[in-house]
Amino acid sequence: MARKKITVVGAGNVGATLVQRLAEMELGDIVVVDIPESKGMPAGKALDIQQSAPIFGYDVKITGTTEYGPTKDSDIVVITAGIPRKPGMSRDDLLKTNAGIVGSVTEKIVEQSPNCILIIVSNPLDVMCSVALKKSGFPKHRVIGMAGVLDSSRMRTFLAEALDVSIENVHAMVLGGHGDTMVPLPRFSTVNGIPIPELLSAEKIEAINDRTRKGGAEIVKLLERGSAYYAPSASAAEMCEAILKDKRKILPCACYLEGEYGIDGIFVGVPTKLGTRGIEEIIQLNLTVEERAELMKSAGAVKELIGALG
Repeated sequence: MARKKITVVGAGNVGATLVQRLAEMELGDIVVVDIPESKGMPAGKALDIQQSAPIFGYDVKITGTTEYGPTKDSDIVVITAGIPRKPGMSRDDLLKTNAGIVGSVTEKIVEQSPNCILIIVSNPLDVMCSVALKKSGFPKHRVIGMAGVLDSSRMRTFLAEALDVSIENVHAMVLGGHGDTMVPLPRFSTVNGIPIPELLSAEKIEAINDRTRKGGAEIVKLLERGSAYYAPSASAAEMCEAILKDKRKILPCACYLEGEYGIDGIFVGVPTKLGTRGIEEIIQLNLTVEERAELMKSAGAVKELIGALG
């Protein structure tokens, strides 16, 4: 049986770390592609990661290139390309530059891999998903944004820390746009089945919610140069695994909604069942009036960005 093939567009910190994770998980052969100006950089990183294989024991082929020919017939393409967010820069500032980059990349990918599933990591994420959907002409179940997986992972980290429990016991759910208006849902977050509101005060929960919303900005501020890449790459890798192994794993991802949750025509983070087709099902939770209002506010922020892009 032929191995699966995964392309990662962008050989920067997120892309290169993702290639390493995918290789170690042995999910398939990997191609990492970057702009012609990067010259030998993607090939150099690919070779470096390939030379780790004898030590870690993964049997996959890793190719680094500045051309799209080697990406042909990929099963999944993860787009991480774009300029990174700098200190003081909002996600909105990234908008037009990254829309141009993601649009161009998507067109090149579709030429080579018309049947692939697209996972978008580039920011501002929800809008970049819309750009990729439009440029690709793909059905909506094959364009997915990596947002809630990362946001929920951050929330799980903070919850485990606050409760001094195993991270394996902690599950969290974060919906909405991937930005300051995201919607952490403590009511749907648990420690081994015990809802978070049973274990923490309302004040402590709100502090964790707030830190989750600002999770990316906190790292940008600490690093001073660049933004997060270890957790974002881990999140994208989990999505790839769920799809390639048809796990039917329920993960919060940015999906194109057509009436679900009362939202229409935009990408917003919601609980999603991921499998071979990409999005197998969107799970609709029974939200309280307050939770629904927060989700609508988050959707409104995404619509504003799309409007700004024109």
